[in-house]
Amino acid sequence: MRILVLGAGRMGFGAAYDLIHSQDVDSVTVADFQPDSLQYLESKLNSKKLKTVELDVTNYEKLLELMSGHDSCISCIVYKHNLILAKAAIVTKTNFCDLGGNNSVVDAELALDREAKEAGINIIPDCGLAPGMVSIIAAHGASKFEELDSIHIRVGGLPQKPKPPLDYQMVFSVEGLINEYVEKARVVCNGVIKEVESMTEVEELEFATVGKLEAFHTSGGTSTLPKSFCGRIKNLDYKTIRYPGHCEKFKLLIDLGLAESSLVKLNGMAVAPRTLLGKLLVEKLPPPGPDFVLIRVAVTGRNGKENEKVVYEIVDRFDQESGLSAMMRTTSFPASIIAQMMARGETELKGATPQELAIKPQRFISELRLRKINLVESREYLS
Repeated sequence: MRILVLGAGRMGFGAAYDLIHSQDVDSVTVADFQPDSLQYLESKLNSKKLKTVELDVTNYEKLLELMSGHDSCISCIVYKHNLILAKAAIVTKTNFCDLGGNNSVVDAELALDREAKEAGINIIPDCGLAPGMVSIIAAHGASKFEELDSIHIRVGGLPQKPKPPLDYQMVFSVEGLINEYVEKARVVCNGVIKEVESMTEVEELEFATVGKLEAFHTSGGTSTLPKSFCGRIKNLDYKTIRYPGHCEKFKLLIDLGLAESSLVKLNGMAVAPRTLLGKLLVEKLPPPGPDFVLIRVAVTGRNGKENEKVVYEIVDRFDQESGLSAMMRTTSFPASIIAQMMARGETELKGATPQELAIKPQRFISELRLRKINLVESREYLS
C-alpha cells in the first residue's frame, strides 16, 4: 500500500516512522512546505520506502496531483486545512484521516459523508491521541455493558522532569494547545449534550508511577463521542491532565486577554495577543525532553442487575531506542494504524464517519500492543 503524510513536523515524523516499519506499507510519501524539515526527516529515517516532496497544501492542483495514487492520506498539519484536504481526498478517491483539533472543522468534515460514500472511501477525522485513540478505547469499554451510565476520559502529556513556571513543555502545536484551553468543551450531562468552559472543574487524581496531578475541562477531547453516545449515556466528559497548579497559572493568562485573536493597538502597531502568547510559549517553555503520556478511561454501567466499572490505563514514555517522544508515539501511531486499516478495507463502514463507529476496537488495540503501547484493563463491581 502507498500512504501519503502531509506535514514533516513531530507528528508527521512519528507517522512516517511507524509506516516505514510496517510490513504492508510499500511506500511512504511525506510532503511539507519547509525543505529543511524534509531533509531532517530523510536523514533520520533513512529508508528506501520514503519519498519526500516539497508542497504547499494551499496549491490545490498540486495537492490533487500528489494525493492521487495513494491508498490513504494522513494530515499532520494545522487543523484549519483539514476540510479542504478531505474534499481533495474525495476527488482523488483517497482514504483520509487527520489529527483533528477543532470541533467545527470536524463537523464540516463529517458533513461530507454522502460524497465520501459515493467515492467509496473513508474520511475519519480526529485520529490522534485525544481525540483519537481514547475514543476507540471508550467505545471498547462501552461495548462491555448492556446499559451505560458514564464515560470519563483523562489524558495528559507531561515532562518527566517538570520545570517552572508552568511545569509543561511544548510537545505539539502551540496553536492547538491554546485552542484546547480557550474553546468550550462538549460534554454529556444528565443525558443532554452541552458545552462547558474550558479550564474549569479542576479535580485531583493520581497515577502510581507519577504521583498527584490535576485534570480540568479542555476543548476537543470528546469530539464526536457526545453525539455518538447521546441517548445511551448519562454523563460523558474529557479532562486534560497536568501537574498541580498549571490550570490556575495558564487561566490567568487567558483571563488577562492574552489568548484573544482580535488585534490590539500598541505604539502604533496592531498586535494579536494570541499570536504573541504563542510565540512566547514556544520561546520560553522548555524544549521537548523525555515525557510521559497518561491515559485513564473509566466506563460505568450495568450488566443485568450488576453495576460495574471498567477502567483502562496507559502510561507511555519517551522511547530511547527510536528517539520518539511518548506524545509522538501515542498521537501519530494511532493515525498510522487507522490509515493502514482504511487502505486494507478493514473499517466497519465507508463514508465520513467518527472513528468510534468505523474502527474495530479489538483490532486497533492489538495494533497498539504491537507498538508497545500497552493498555491495562481493570474491572470492579459497584454497590
